[in-house]
Amino acid sequence: MRIAQVAPLYESVPPKLYGGTERVVSYLTEELLAQGHEVTLFASGDSQTTARLIPACPRALRLNPNCVDQLAHHYVMLEEVLAHADEFDIVHFHVDYLHFPLSRIANLPQVTTLHGRLDLPDLIPLYRKYDDMPVISISNSQRRSLGFANWVGNVYHGLPKGRLTPGDGAGEYLAFLGRISPEKRADRAIQIACETGMPLKIGAKVDRVDREYYECKIKPLLAKPNIEYIGEITEDQKPEFLGNAYALLFPIDWPEPFGLVMIEAMACGTPTIAFNLGSVPELLVQGKSGFIVNDMTEAVRAIPRVASLNRAACRAEFQARFTASRMARDYVKLYEAVLGARPHSEEASEIDTCLTV
Repeated sequence: MRIAQVAPLYESVPPKLYGGTERVVSYLTEELLAQGHEVTLFASGDSQTTARLIPACPRALRLNPNCVDQLAHHYVMLEEVLAHADEFDIVHFHVDYLHFPLSRIANLPQVTTLHGRLDLPDLIPLYRKYDDMPVISISNSQRRSLGFANWVGNVYHGLPKGRLTPGDGAGEYLAFLGRISPEKRADRAIQIACETGMPLKIGAKVDRVDREYYECKIKPLLAKPNIEYIGEITEDQKPEFLGNAYALLFPIDWPEPFGLVMIEAMACGTPTIAFNLGSVPELLVQGKSGFIVNDMTEAVRAIPRVASLNRAACRAEFQARFTASRMARDYVKLYEAVLGARPHSEEASEIDTCLTV
């Protein structure tokens, strides 16, 4: 199958540092190639891939100090996609709804994986207007606010089996990994560590929009003696950071669409203590890959119980459910289903003809 993957341009594919969506696009692209498909990747020019790369900008936008208008580069990319559209059996977008008008007018054979939160009122009229766009969720809970959308499937993220290796938790510390933001609640992680007397290592980035929150709410808490703020870590640092951890803390305060860090910890055999919101109960198995809690009291009480969990069983859960090979196979099934269901109406043929004149 000839497949185009269209990634956001905020991070390279894969990201140099933080970047969940672009990392998943990288894993998917490489696995599709390994399974014998022909893949073209639309992404930033500093991306690293064995696929054919069509760059829309020289370097990823978030780490480019000279980039002011990030949207402009995405429109350049969409024009590139349209220019090459007849080379693909299907185009897989990862840029939310940005391409919807183009895809409708051009009658592109396409699907869109929605990677972000969907519980925003502003999205309701948009998805009602574009209720013909085939969209894919990354958890069933992600769909709740837009149940009427044209959902064609649900595909959980996956990681390459050998990318993260099991650790033994010998570091005896708690870990927090991801973003420092109000919805991720690093302050809760710090409180849990303080109440249990365990060290906490924080490997997290601070986006520009969250800088004030970090300075006012989180930075003062970092002075506590058992808290170590490492900052944003690389992919190569993750196996040691997660594998040596006693447990990962995921004390979220929002409807998490997926939470890639939970399966990253699982791949390292490290249990997760997570709040019962969003995708958490879909991904974690209570008492096997971690503990699902409803409040801070339950979170603190879960800490000593982690010692009873089998880290090998935690890793096995990852291998059974969250590999990149399984993710790629699931997507191919959806590609085939969408292509098989596409109407070949006279009207659609006329649109195609107009676009190729």
